Amino acid sequence: MTNPRRAMLARLGKVLALPLFAAAMLTSCANMVGPRDVELPIEKLQKSLDKRFPLQHRALGVFEIQLSNPQLNTLLDNDRIALSTDLNVAPILTRQSWSGKLALSGRLVVDRQRNAVFLSDAQVDRFAIDGVGEGQQRQIAAAANVLVDKLLRDVPIYSLRPDELRYAGVQFTPTTIRTTPTALVVRVEPVK
Repeated sequence: MTNPRRAMLARLGKVLALPLFAAAMLTSCANMVGPRDVELPIEKLQKSLDKRFPLQHRALGVFEIQLSNPQLNTLLDNDRIALSTDLNVAPILTRQSWSGKLALSGRLVVDRQRNAVFLSDAQVDRFAIDGVGEGQQRQIAAAANVLVDKLLRDVPIYSLRPDELRYAGVQFTPTTIRTTPTALVVRVEPVK
């Protein structure tokens, strides 16, 4: 092999080595960045939830139900949270409406496909409507359960932003969640 040809191959080797070296360094950096916690203060969660309310739903073809003014609190047992809302129920065929309160609590889960935190295994802790008899209260409770199911399935407590899932050039995915007295803490891990 001639000298100019060797020199050209050496230069080509150096030019190709640089991107390979950079790729190897980025891969090693990504492997060095491990799981981390993203703390979501209750105030931030409350603001996120406020943007999603009021929720309206026609239930059983008979009632217009509206949930408004959500209030979120953490419960330290088993990483549960409590959610209370104002409730307004209006039968479709009449001009009257009733007001009340709905309070539920549930366990937090992370939906990795939607990068969001949802309420799961919810239980209704309080359902009260002012000025309604017991029979009507049961009918309205059945209708409200439809709305609660929709709320749990479709309305995240919080959606993680792309910048919360990227750190040091590494993409992360949420894996677990826990509560503290003042925040939710989402564990994120590098995508492999």
